[in-house]
Parts: sequence; C-alpha cells; structure tokens
Amino acid sequence: MKKRILWISAVILVVLLTAGCSTIDNPDYITAESTGFWSKYIVYPLSWVITTFAEMFGNSYGLAIIVVTILIRLAILPLMIKQTQNSKAMQAIQPEMQKLKEKYSSKDQKTQQKLQEETMKLFQTHNVNPLAGCFPLLIQMPILIGFYQAIIRTEGIAKAGDFLWFDLGAPDPLYLLPIIAGITTFLQQKIMMAGTGNANPQMQMMLYIMPVMILIFAINFPAALALYWVVGNIFMIVQTYFIKPPVAQTNNQNNTNKGKVRGAKK
Repeated sequence: MKKRILWISAVILVVLLTAGCSTIDNPDYITAESTGFWSKYIVYPLSWVITTFAEMFGNSYGLAIIVVTILIRLAILPLMIKQTQNSKAMQAIQPEMQKLKEKYSSKDQKTQQKLQEETMKLFQTHNVNPLAGCFPLLIQMPILIGFYQAIIRTEGIAKAGDFLWFDLGAPDPLYLLPIIAGITTFLQQKIMMAGTGNANPQMQMMLYIMPVMILIFAINFPAALALYWVVGNIFMIVQTYFIKPPVAQTNNQNNTNKGKVRGAKK
C-alpha cells in the first residue's frame, strides 16, 4: 500500500514536470487543427471549453480557469469520493494490519502465506478493497493532466494579461499564488491523512515533499497553472472534509466503545 502510494505520487509529479517544462520551453499552442489523439480529443476540447467561458466572462481567462476547474472537479466528484473513502477505510484498518505483520513477522514462505490470508480476511471483514482506489485514479488522471496541458497550450491564456495582481501567462511576481498553492497542497494531504498518526512514515514524507515541489513549480510556471492548483486544492479540501467516514472506521469505533463498556462492567 505504501509503495503504491509513493509510486503513484512519483508518476504524477514526473508527468506534470516533464509535460509542463517541455511545453513551456517549446510552446505548441493547441488548435482545432492539432493532430494526435491526445491533443485532438483531450487537450483541445478542454482548451475550447476554457476559451468559451473566457468569452462569456468578457475575455477573462482567469475566471474561466476557476469556473472550469470547479466544473471538472464536480464532474469527477463521484470517482474522487470513492477513492477518498477507500483511502480512509484503508487508514482505519492500519493498526490491525500492523498487528498482523507483527504476529506473522517471520519471512518464511508459510508464514508469509498465512499473513496474506489473514490480511485478505481483514479486508473482507471491513468491506475494504485495496485496489479500489486505483481505478478512479486511472480514470481521472488523463482528465486532470489534459486540463493542465490545455492551460499551458491555450494561446489566449499565455497572452491574457493581468488577472487580479498577476499576469496569467507569467510567474506570479509577488509569489503569493505559489505560496497559497503550497499551503493548500499541504492542507489537502493533511486532511486526507488525518487519523493515520505515524503508521505510514512514507506518506508523512510525501506530506512535506509534495507542497514544496508544487511551490517550486508554481514559482517558475505561468500563474495560470498556480491558479488552477489553488482552486483544485481548495475544492479537494472542502470535498475531503465533508466526505462521510468509511464503514470500517465506524466499526472500529463501535468496537472500541463496546470494549470500554465491558471494561467498566468488570
């Protein structure tokens, strides 16, 4: 589980960095004549939506990015809820998984097989699927990365000029937006990891690495991207805060309460 989270996070960062740097250094603005499946059917439609909303708002690409970011987040909200709930459910049973690892700590094949069997029973007991979080992520990532590239490759955004205190096509001169992007990234992950304690040191490490990397990217990339990150992060913070805790967590709490009652009776 820990390795999977780290691997997914690393892939996302590498994709964002390589896609962003290559496109910014060598602008290839998206148009209706752009070729290639990715450009024609993913990036261009998203760029067209941004441009359409910008025209509706008096050629304000800043407002368009905010609105379209929220609309996309709303469109993939069911997938995000499923992924977040699965993540919380996995977090809720981490203490029990740790006990199993300690109980079957021997590295011989028989013991490890027994550990796998007991772990699967634990998943079944709490109705947790360790792979359930991957499918929603695989579906939403092309959309989010496509929207990310649409922002970079839309010529109107690069030449949009000022929005609030910054130029959408240039880095924020005051560094306020990058700082906000870094802080909201940290808060989003902190809320997602609430209740894990020190059970996952690798995740704790990513809690600090991700915000720093986003901060560095936002300082050097056009402010339009930082605006996208900030709006998306705020949406995720609100979403994660209001998502109902998983059944597994509720069950664990109920079991804890029952144990306290039995202890009091004794």
